[in-house]
Amino acid sequence: MDKKEYLKSVDLLNLWAKAYYKDDAPIATDEEYDELYHRVLEFERANPSEISMFSPTKRVGGEVSEGFIKADHIERMWSMEDIFDEAELVAWLNRGDKLGQKFAIQPKFDGASLNLLYENGELKRAITRGNGITGEDVTTNARVIQNIPMKITYGGKIEIRGEVVISKSDFDDINLARMQRGETQLANPRNAASGSLRQLDSKITASRRLQFRPWGYGAQNLGLKNYSEIMEFIYSLGFEREEFFKICLNLEEIKTAYSELLNLRENKPFMMDGMVVRVDNVAFSNELGYTEKFPKFMVAYKFPAIEKTTRLVDVALQVGRSGVVTPVGVLDEVNIDGVKVKSATLHNFDEIKRLGVMKGDFISIIRSGDVIPKITGVFKERRSGSETPIERPHNCPVCGTMLLDEGVFIKCQNLECKARVINSLIHYASKRCLNIDGLGEAIVNQLFEAGFINKIADIYRLGANELSSLEGFKDKKISNLLNAINIARTPNLHSFITGLGIEHIGEVAAKKIARQFGDKWLELSYEELMSIDGFGDAMAESYVEFMQVNRENLAELLYFVTPKFEKFEVKQSDISGKTFVITGTLSKGRDEFKAILEAHGAKVSGSVSKKTDFVLAGSEAGSKLDKARELGVRVISEEELMEML
Repeated sequence: MDKKEYLKSVDLLNLWAKAYYKDDAPIATDEEYDELYHRVLEFERANPSEISMFSPTKRVGGEVSEGFIKADHIERMWSMEDIFDEAELVAWLNRGDKLGQKFAIQPKFDGASLNLLYENGELKRAITRGNGITGEDVTTNARVIQNIPMKITYGGKIEIRGEVVISKSDFDDINLARMQRGETQLANPRNAASGSLRQLDSKITASRRLQFRPWGYGAQNLGLKNYSEIMEFIYSLGFEREEFFKICLNLEEIKTAYSELLNLRENKPFMMDGMVVRVDNVAFSNELGYTEKFPKFMVAYKFPAIEKTTRLVDVALQVGRSGVVTPVGVLDEVNIDGVKVKSATLHNFDEIKRLGVMKGDFISIIRSGDVIPKITGVFKERRSGSETPIERPHNCPVCGTMLLDEGVFIKCQNLECKARVINSLIHYASKRCLNIDGLGEAIVNQLFEAGFINKIADIYRLGANELSSLEGFKDKKISNLLNAINIARTPNLHSFITGLGIEHIGEVAAKKIARQFGDKWLELSYEELMSIDGFGDAMAESYVEFMQVNRENLAELLYFVTPKFEKFEVKQSDISGKTFVITGTLSKGRDEFKAILEAHGAKVSGSVSKKTDFVLAGSEAGSKLDKARELGVRVISEEELMEML
């Protein structure tokens, strides 16, 4: 076999594999495939420098990675807002004038999200969702997933997004084989898909029978007007087509589609936990834009939780970083939609009293999507007399200190309580805070038990000498962790504030503080905090109290950490105090224009009303432009805005 024949054989094998794995219509016998496959393999062994990146031999795995590198998405990979009933669906449709639009409908598969980047017709990179901006480069593993094309007929740059899943039957077969080998069984198809995609040994990934189901796109320049047209184009490139893909025109059609899909839930080969409802028109979707967390043009309409009956065996007590003691029900294990459930939240002791639940009771529990299983009912009529009451605790289950009972909440006030310290450290290092890669729950516990970290500032005192004395820490792991800690010395201010774990102050609130006050964040008064849009008494009081109580600890921490921030200065101008609505396609992104307007003292609203002063309109402006004309609101162009500034 020469190089020319080899390349033709690679293309032929890929054609046969597509017919077998994707089309379920084989065009060659197994014997023919195997014979040609081994001829290709022989050529590659003799000519390793000539191996084609599209060779099917590269799909069997075998490459072992030392770890995954980080990689950025070209366009942010957003999560979706969840809704759970018809009332929430109606509310979502009413926000942003969506009524009258066409909606694309498809299943929401429960797996691991993946972003595929193609350039010049070739798969260049595969990245996990990560935090939406940066994920892990798992290209080597993506190449062994049989229904991900290595080549496509489109030559432009395009991000194709989808879900990596394992079918229910394949999951059962894998677990049966693991059980026969005496190995631990995989928990559920979703976790199995996620874990399999992130294996350092791609041979393991190849053995897990993963499949890729496309559901969207990121960066692209196709010029198509509708999401459904873009998906049809993606399917035409050789990606798996979703059978249940509909266009709905109104609420009633969406409700009908939801009922149809829900009835197919058990028969679908893959686990799904809801239905995606998405505005079909791309220009109108861009006009709707995004919140800080979700796109406004799509939503996940979740399926009802699956309810099961089990027994409450015991109640465990967990102490959080704020000291709140939370009761957690310990259950007889029960399987809910492929997930083994051994515990359920009881929220607090008032909830225990409301339920009237006792140890030993038969109970009903539900689990929906990522929601922690919870107890919804107690079968008191099934009691045998052996059940025992659940007593309110008086001492911390971790440090033994007397607890403060505030009624709804019971708190450990010991700031040196092991549970409080460890959970505070885990929170600070987590992805949504300082994102210290390599400093997860297990490592934090290991460092705490070794006596190396007892407070947040101790993280920055860690050195190679301490880490090298711990089990499992080799040179590369030590270097990576110390490098991640060093990066965390100059975090974004909002991430730093979030990481402090101030009660009632989450990521969104921290961003508002950082943006509005910058370097004054440490000295803010109650009145200044109450001036922030969306802040209430509890948030302001909690923030002020935290800063006063922890002044010395913060001073110590700030010796090691220098948070970065961009001072938000409002310039007085002719548009100060005016309300704007942005619509249509402009020369810059909507967020850029929003920042410009806010920097000049204007407010930006998402919908047109009588209170709107100006509508900034670009090309392909939609219903907001119509509404502005109807209400007599002044419509301006980019050029007119620049003149006003």
